[in-house]
Amino acid sequence: MPQMGESIFEGTITKWLKKAGDKVQRDEPLFEISTDKVDAEIPAPASGVLQEIKVGEGNTVQVNTVVGVIGDGDSAAPSAPAKASAPVPIAAPKKEAQTPAPAVPQAPAAQAEDESDVRSSPLVRKLARENNIDLSQLQGTGTGGRVTKQDVLDFVDHRPSAPAPSPASRPAPTSTPAAIPGDLVPMSQMRRIIAQRMIESRRTSAHVHCMFEVDMTRIVNLRNKLKNGFEQRHGARLTFMPFFVRAAIVALQHYPIVNASVEGDNIRYHQHVNAGIAVALDNGLIVPVLKNADELNFLGLQRGITDLGERARTKKLMPADVEGATFTITNPGQFGAVFGLPIINQPNVAIMGVGGITKQPLVVTDKDGSDSIAIRSVVHLTLGYDHRVIDGAIADQFMVVVKKTLESWSEEVG
Repeated sequence: MPQMGESIFEGTITKWLKKAGDKVQRDEPLFEISTDKVDAEIPAPASGVLQEIKVGEGNTVQVNTVVGVIGDGDSAAPSAPAKASAPVPIAAPKKEAQTPAPAVPQAPAAQAEDESDVRSSPLVRKLARENNIDLSQLQGTGTGGRVTKQDVLDFVDHRPSAPAPSPASRPAPTSTPAAIPGDLVPMSQMRRIIAQRMIESRRTSAHVHCMFEVDMTRIVNLRNKLKNGFEQRHGARLTFMPFFVRAAIVALQHYPIVNASVEGDNIRYHQHVNAGIAVALDNGLIVPVLKNADELNFLGLQRGITDLGERARTKKLMPADVEGATFTITNPGQFGAVFGLPIINQPNVAIMGVGGITKQPLVVTDKDGSDSIAIRSVVHLTLGYDHRVIDGAIADQFMVVVKKTLESWSEEVG
């Protein structure tokens, strides 16, 4: 299990892409993992034969744990993969079989104080709080006694006061199994993480939304004119997303509070714009981050957005790729939505939703002041903002800049 970032301590093996006895090439995708940050394919560290799978699908282990053995093919017959319900020993400390004592509820303040002395990840501490578990009562099986997610789940499964284990309390596969009406299937690891973060965001931020109608005719015509040549020259498709990102960057530079985050009773103003771009996957949603987007030209924005999207869909993202967003843009319009009311991506204080671009009859005011009705390409943009730090007037003024930038687009596209 590779170390994928300083904040990643464990991962769940969701799928082996090779079986014991298969030949593998160095850097060839070997297995898939799911962490609290990102799902990713892990490449083989060497060429040879996968002689043994030590950790089966559905099991959660710490980083640097040996999960398989690649040899030259001259060893004994390979072992069969381990099942999630009966993991074979792994190269990590294991606690002796025991029946954990039931958790004794504590006052939140006292429990938080005890937890601060226990080696564990933020995800583990959150899971413990949700299940009313005192981490100081658990014997960690991780390196140096660190309490892992599996330790918490085992505790929940075995304490006398807990109900019979449900599928959702055990590690789940990456994708949700096919189901028919009446079936009960476990949430995938990604689905569980998304659920936790969405609830956390709703509890944290005072969500308010405003919506603006934007005439995109100028940009639609420009894109139709330039898209073929753009792709030939730069090897990248010309999409609408960099237009929206650029307009947001311009507005964020006018209103830096929208690019801020809350830290306790303080407001952190960020020097650069790290644009989170939501990407829909077959089994969920992920938000890779385009770092220092305010320093990129239009071509740089398009290339960066394309690269992040492709790596998100092929599970090539690293944890650093999904960290550090200061403002997020999501595009439900690609699926036909007129607009959406997105939930803020913590710790951001705002998120912009992009609806579908459709042709509509619109009243157009000519230069001489006369009005006429014309068919225009229109999009509805929604800003979800945290009313704790952003007032309605600021949110509306921010969106006025976004609207003006898009409707009077003048930047060189390339």
